[in-house]
Amino acid sequence: MIWRLNYDAHDGFVDPARQSAALWKFVLGFSLAAIGYVALNQMFFQMVYSAIGARSTELYNQLLSGSTPQAMFLLLFSFVFMTVAVGVSVRIVHRRSVLSLLGDLRLGARQFGAVSAMMLGLTFILFVLPPWDMGGEFVPNLDLSRWLMLLPLSLVAVFIQVSAEEVVFRGYVQQQLAARFRSPLVWMILPSVVFAVGHYLPETAGENALIIAAWAGVFGILMADLTARSGSLGPAIAVHFWNNVSAILIVSMPENLSGLALYLAPFSMGDSDAMRAWLPVDFALMFVSWLAARLAIRR
Repeated sequence: MIWRLNYDAHDGFVDPARQSAALWKFVLGFSLAAIGYVALNQMFFQMVYSAIGARSTELYNQLLSGSTPQAMFLLLFSFVFMTVAVGVSVRIVHRRSVLSLLGDLRLGARQFGAVSAMMLGLTFILFVLPPWDMGGEFVPNLDLSRWLMLLPLSLVAVFIQVSAEEVVFRGYVQQQLAARFRSPLVWMILPSVVFAVGHYLPETAGENALIIAAWAGVFGILMADLTARSGSLGPAIAVHFWNNVSAILIVSMPENLSGLALYLAPFSMGDSDAMRAWLPVDFALMFVSWLAARLAIRR
């Protein structure tokens, strides 16, 4: 059955972390990675601001909302520093390679392909179902020809962003906690809580900030489950990737990370009534995606 826990593959995924599983090392490693990421990010954007000179204030405002393709590419590609920071931290504190955070690379690549095929199939099924919308007509954003021209680079940028988050939360944090604690209540829930806190955005989501953060937390738990069941980050990266392709490149919220989207949603994140009407559908789609991914990696 696709909903059984069956976490046998998780042992092999966690093995590289067992030689350095002390809790203080995890705290040190996570802190070092966080500080390194912030420092590298700050250096990168300061270089960008210096390079463009007088337009730096305009770019800064664009980056706050991700309202242009240029701003979105800078934001998404900056996630490479998250991967670099955790890679350096793992090497210094735990004496292992960043590749050890991914699990079996060949297995992960096969699982990424299988889950991606399932996600695309699911998208096609949803597309051919009777018409549905988000409570109103989508608002055109980028011209189709420009969107298609940017699409290859946009896909690479989204992949960099989601893989960085998965390497940190379902890779480093989940591995290190699972090496120290056997209970899934620790290694599955704690990283997801941190993941949810990172998605708590009251300044843009208003009254909906808490429920959106809860959505992110549940998503994190489901990705932790996929990782534990599969023994690699491949399935979690695939689901996260196609979810973000939909939310960033296809239909985005008008005031948040909309610079690369083909369409905008007919309401904003701060629209309490519309968001609360839509979120149950979004939760349902998340669970269907998780079940489809589990089916794709079923053994």
